[in-house]
Amino acid sequence: MIAETVCSAVSAAGLGIAAVTAYRRRFLTAARVAAYSLVPIGLVMTGVVEWLADTAFSPVAWAGFGVLGVAWVLFMTTRAVERRRGGTRKERKAARAAAQRDAVAPDASAPSLGSGSRPSADPARPAARPAKAPRGGDDDFSDIEAILKKHGI
Repeated sequence: MIAETVCSAVSAAGLGIAAVTAYRRRFLTAARVAAYSLVPIGLVMTGVVEWLADTAFSPVAWAGFGVLGVAWVLFMTTRAVERRRGGTRKERKAARAAAQRDAVAPDASAPSLGSGSRPSADPARPAARPAKAPRGGDDDFSDIEAILKKHGI
């Protein structure tokens, strides 16, 4: 009963504010305020406020909300664990099978490299790369000069 009275008072106050706003020739704002102020009285007339008031003071309803909360937490936890693992077993097995079908040489563990044209003294060690020549003063800024020339500077 108190909730219905409060909602009615809020609606009456909102309609009063809408009337003052319309008097100031702000009709769009007044219409918006009137629309918002009619919502509480509409909820009272449909019985939603009474239902909400009965639900708010019902221990069974609060227990139901608690059960729904626990179900939601369990659902989200299982989803997070599933994502962390990478899906279900069936999904992982299907992904492995697809990767194996798409692979060129599924049994190869590393690419096979031939000895090539450069023989090395120790087959376990790759041949040493030749050392780069030290760059001169002109080579240091060649890429910068190319960019500047490209832009016409």
